[in-house]
Amino acid sequence: MRRAGLIDQAVERFRAEVVSGRWPVGERIPTEADLVSEFGVGRNTVREAIQSLVHGGLLRREQGRGTFVISSSELTGTLERQLAGGSRRHYLELRRALDSTAASLAASSRSDADVEQLRELRDRREAIWSTGDRDFRADADLALHRAIVAATHNPLYLQLYSSMLDVFAVHMRDEEREDEDAAHRHHHELVEAIADGDADRAASMVASIFGPFMR
Repeated sequence: MRRAGLIDQAVERFRAEVVSGRWPVGERIPTEADLVSEFGVGRNTVREAIQSLVHGGLLRREQGRGTFVISSSELTGTLERQLAGGSRRHYLELRRALDSTAASLAASSRSDADVEQLRELRDRREAIWSTGDRDFRADADLALHRAIVAATHNPLYLQLYSSMLDVFAVHMRDEEREDEDAAHRHHHELVEAIADGDADRAASMVASIFGPFMR
Protein backbone atom coordinates (compact mmCIF):
# COMPACT_ATOMS: atom_id res chain seq x y z
CA MET A 1 0.00 0.00 0.00
CA ARG A 2 2.86 2.34 0.85
CA ARG A 3 4.51 1.54 -2.50
CA ALA A 4 1.29 2.17 -4.44
CA GLY A 5 0.84 5.42 -2.56
CA LEU A 6 4.29 6.64 -3.56
CA ILE A 7 3.60 5.90 -7.21
CA ASP A 8 0.25 7.71 -7.08
CA GLN A 9 1.91 10.73 -5.50
CA ALA A 10 4.60 10.73 -8.17
CA VAL A 11 1.98 10.47 -10.92
CA GLU A 12 0.13 13.48 -9.53
CA ARG A 13 3.29 15.52 -9.17
CA PHE A 14 4.44 14.73 -12.72
CA ARG A 15 0.95 15.37 -14.08
CA ALA A 16 1.00 18.78 -12.39
CA GLU A 17 4.24 19.60 -14.21
CA VAL A 18 2.53 18.88 -17.54
CA VAL A 19 -0.79 20.60 -16.83
CA SER A 20 0.92 23.72 -15.46
CA GLY A 21 3.09 23.99 -18.58
CA ARG A 22 6.34 23.63 -16.66
CA TRP A 23 6.85 20.60 -18.87
CA PRO A 24 5.60 22.11 -22.18
CA VAL A 25 3.95 20.12 -24.94
CA GLY A 26 6.55 19.02 -27.48
CA GLU A 27 9.45 19.25 -25.05
CA ARG A 28 11.47 16.45 -23.47
CA ILE A 29 10.95 15.95 -19.74
CA PRO A 30 13.91 15.67 -17.31
CA THR A 31 15.85 12.43 -17.29
CA GLU A 32 15.07 9.62 -14.89
CA ALA A 33 18.09 10.50 -12.76
CA ASP A 34 17.06 14.16 -12.61
CA LEU A 35 13.51 13.22 -11.55
CA VAL A 36 14.83 10.96 -8.81
CA SER A 37 16.98 13.82 -7.52
CA GLU A 38 14.37 16.57 -7.89
CA PHE A 39 11.36 14.76 -6.47
CA GLY A 40 13.11 12.56 -3.93
CA VAL A 41 11.60 9.25 -5.04
CA GLY A 42 13.14 5.97 -6.14
CA ARG A 43 14.03 5.13 -9.74
CA ASN A 44 11.38 2.38 -9.98
CA THR A 45 8.73 4.76 -8.67
CA VAL A 46 9.71 7.30 -11.32
CA ARG A 47 9.55 4.67 -14.06
CA GLU A 48 6.10 3.45 -13.05
CA ALA A 49 4.73 6.97 -12.66
CA ILE A 50 6.04 7.96 -16.11
CA GLN A 51 4.59 4.79 -17.62
CA SER A 52 1.20 5.68 -16.13
CA LEU A 53 1.28 9.05 -17.87
CA VAL A 54 2.38 7.39 -21.11
CA HIS A 55 -0.71 5.17 -20.92
CA GLY A 56 -2.78 8.24 -20.11
CA GLY A 57 -1.70 9.95 -23.33
CA LEU A 58 0.29 12.80 -21.77
CA LEU A 59 3.78 11.47 -22.51
CA ARG A 60 5.50 9.43 -25.21
CA ARG A 61 8.77 7.52 -24.93
CA GLU A 62 11.11 7.77 -27.93
CA GLN A 63 13.89 5.20 -28.13
CA GLY A 64 17.27 6.84 -27.74
CA ARG A 65 15.82 10.33 -27.31
CA GLY A 66 13.89 10.35 -24.04
CA THR A 67 10.31 10.99 -22.97
CA PHE A 68 8.32 13.85 -24.49
CA VAL A 69 5.12 15.68 -23.55
CA ILE A 70 2.50 15.13 -26.25
CA SER A 71 -0.58 16.58 -24.55
CA SER A 72 -1.50 18.71 -21.56
CA SER A 73 -4.76 16.83 -21.03
CA GLU A 74 -5.40 13.12 -20.67
CA LEU A 75 -8.84 13.81 -22.13
CA THR A 76 -7.28 14.92 -25.42
CA GLY A 77 -5.47 11.64 -25.98
CA THR A 78 -8.51 9.63 -24.98
CA LEU A 79 -10.77 11.57 -27.34
CA GLU A 80 -8.34 11.30 -30.22
CA ARG A 81 -8.24 7.54 -29.81
CA GLN A 82 -12.01 7.26 -29.49
CA LEU A 83 -12.71 9.55 -32.44
CA ALA A 84 -10.15 7.98 -34.76
CA GLY A 85 -11.74 6.52 -37.85
CA GLY A 86 -14.75 8.82 -38.04
CA SER A 87 -15.62 10.23 -41.44
CA ARG A 88 -15.19 13.91 -42.29
CA ARG A 89 -18.97 14.33 -42.21
CA HIS A 90 -19.13 12.80 -38.73
CA TYR A 91 -16.60 15.32 -37.46
CA LEU A 92 -18.47 18.20 -39.10
CA GLU A 93 -21.77 17.10 -37.59
CA LEU A 94 -20.20 16.86 -34.16
CA ARG A 95 -18.52 20.23 -34.39
CA ARG A 96 -21.65 21.91 -35.72
CA ALA A 97 -23.64 20.58 -32.76
CA LEU A 98 -21.02 21.74 -30.25
CA ASP A 99 -20.58 25.16 -31.86
CA SER A 100 -24.31 25.75 -32.19
CA THR A 101 -25.00 25.02 -28.54
CA ALA A 102 -21.99 27.10 -27.48
CA ALA A 103 -23.14 30.09 -29.53
CA SER A 104 -26.61 29.92 -27.99
CA LEU A 105 -25.25 29.67 -24.43
CA ALA A 106 -22.65 32.39 -25.02
CA ALA A 107 -25.37 34.80 -26.13
CA SER A 108 -26.93 34.45 -22.69
CA SER A 109 -23.73 34.35 -20.64
CA ARG A 110 -21.14 36.57 -22.36
CA SER A 111 -19.55 39.52 -20.61
CA ASP A 112 -18.46 42.81 -22.16
CA ALA A 113 -14.87 41.55 -22.06
CA ASP A 114 -15.93 38.39 -23.89
CA VAL A 115 -17.56 40.44 -26.64
CA GLU A 116 -14.45 42.57 -27.04
CA GLN A 117 -12.26 39.49 -27.38
CA LEU A 118 -14.64 37.82 -29.84
CA ARG A 119 -14.59 40.88 -32.08
CA GLU A 120 -10.79 40.97 -31.99
CA LEU A 121 -10.51 37.26 -32.84
CA ARG A 122 -13.11 37.59 -35.60
CA ASP A 123 -11.16 40.44 -37.22
CA ARG A 124 -7.90 38.50 -36.81
CA ARG A 125 -9.48 35.45 -38.43
CA GLU A 126 -10.55 37.47 -41.46
CA ALA A 127 -7.12 39.10 -41.81
CA ILE A 128 -5.30 35.77 -41.60
CA TRP A 129 -7.63 34.17 -44.16
CA SER A 130 -6.07 36.23 -46.95
CA THR A 131 -2.66 34.61 -46.33
CA GLY A 132 -3.88 31.31 -47.77
CA ASP A 133 -1.93 29.32 -45.17
CA ARG A 134 -4.19 26.44 -44.12
CA ASP A 135 -2.57 25.93 -40.73
CA PHE A 136 -2.89 29.62 -39.85
CA ARG A 137 -6.47 29.63 -41.08
CA ALA A 138 -7.39 26.62 -38.94
CA ASP A 139 -5.72 28.12 -35.86
CA ALA A 140 -7.46 31.49 -36.31
CA ASP A 141 -10.88 29.94 -36.90
CA LEU A 142 -10.63 27.58 -33.94
CA ALA A 143 -9.34 30.36 -31.67
CA LEU A 144 -12.55 32.30 -32.37
CA HIS A 145 -14.83 29.33 -31.83
CA ARG A 146 -12.98 28.31 -28.67
CA ALA A 147 -13.46 31.85 -27.36
CA ILE A 148 -17.19 31.48 -28.02
CA VAL A 149 -17.17 28.33 -25.90
CA ALA A 150 -15.22 30.20 -23.21
CA ALA A 151 -17.92 32.89 -23.27
CA THR A 152 -20.44 30.30 -22.06
CA HIS A 153 -18.52 30.36 -18.75
CA ASN A 154 -19.03 26.61 -18.51
CA PRO A 155 -15.62 25.15 -17.58
CA LEU A 156 -16.66 21.59 -18.49
CA TYR A 157 -17.73 22.67 -21.97
CA LEU A 158 -14.48 24.54 -22.46
CA GLN A 159 -12.37 21.58 -21.30
CA LEU A 160 -14.19 19.21 -23.65
CA TYR A 161 -13.99 21.55 -26.64
CA SER A 162 -10.34 22.44 -26.03
CA SER A 163 -9.50 18.74 -25.90
CA MET A 164 -10.95 18.28 -29.39
CA LEU A 165 -9.21 21.18 -31.11
CA ASP A 166 -6.42 19.08 -32.60
CA VAL A 167 -8.98 16.71 -34.12
CA PHE A 168 -10.99 19.59 -35.57
CA ALA A 169 -7.85 21.29 -36.93
CA VAL A 170 -6.87 18.24 -38.99
CA HIS A 171 -10.20 18.28 -40.80
CA MET A 172 -10.28 22.06 -41.19
CA ARG A 173 -7.06 22.03 -43.20
CA ASP A 174 -8.89 20.11 -45.94
CA GLU A 175 -11.83 22.50 -46.13
CA GLU A 176 -12.37 24.58 -49.24
CA ARG A 177 -14.98 27.33 -49.22
CA GLU A 178 -16.56 28.43 -52.48
CA ASP A 179 -17.75 31.74 -51.01
CA GLU A 180 -15.24 33.10 -48.51
CA ASP A 181 -17.01 36.47 -48.35
CA ALA A 182 -20.16 34.73 -47.14
CA ALA A 183 -18.15 32.84 -44.52
CA HIS A 184 -16.66 36.10 -43.21
CA ARG A 185 -20.12 37.68 -43.16
CA HIS A 186 -21.58 34.76 -41.23
CA HIS A 187 -18.78 34.90 -38.66
CA HIS A 188 -19.30 38.65 -38.32
CA GLU A 189 -23.01 38.16 -37.73
CA LEU A 190 -22.36 35.26 -35.34
CA VAL A 191 -20.27 37.45 -33.05
CA GLU A 192 -22.75 40.31 -33.23
CA ALA A 193 -25.65 37.98 -32.40
CA ILE A 194 -23.77 36.85 -29.30
CA ALA A 195 -23.03 40.48 -28.43
CA ASP A 196 -26.74 41.29 -28.79
CA GLY A 197 -27.72 38.34 -26.59
CA ASP A 198 -29.72 36.78 -29.42
CA ALA A 199 -29.33 33.03 -28.83
CA ASP A 200 -31.52 31.92 -31.74
CA ARG A 201 -29.73 34.11 -34.27
CA ALA A 202 -26.34 32.98 -32.97
CA ALA A 203 -27.26 29.32 -33.41
CA SER A 204 -28.64 30.10 -36.86
CA MET A 205 -25.34 31.69 -37.91
CA VAL A 206 -23.48 28.53 -36.91
CA ALA A 207 -25.82 26.55 -39.15
CA SER A 208 -25.07 28.97 -42.00
CA ILE A 209 -21.31 28.58 -41.46
CA PHE A 210 -21.43 24.79 -41.62
CA GLY A 211 -24.17 24.52 -44.22
CA PRO A 212 -21.90 24.49 -47.32
CA PHE A 213 -19.87 21.58 -45.91
CA MET A 214 -22.88 19.41 -45.07
CA ARG A 215 -24.31 19.16 -48.58
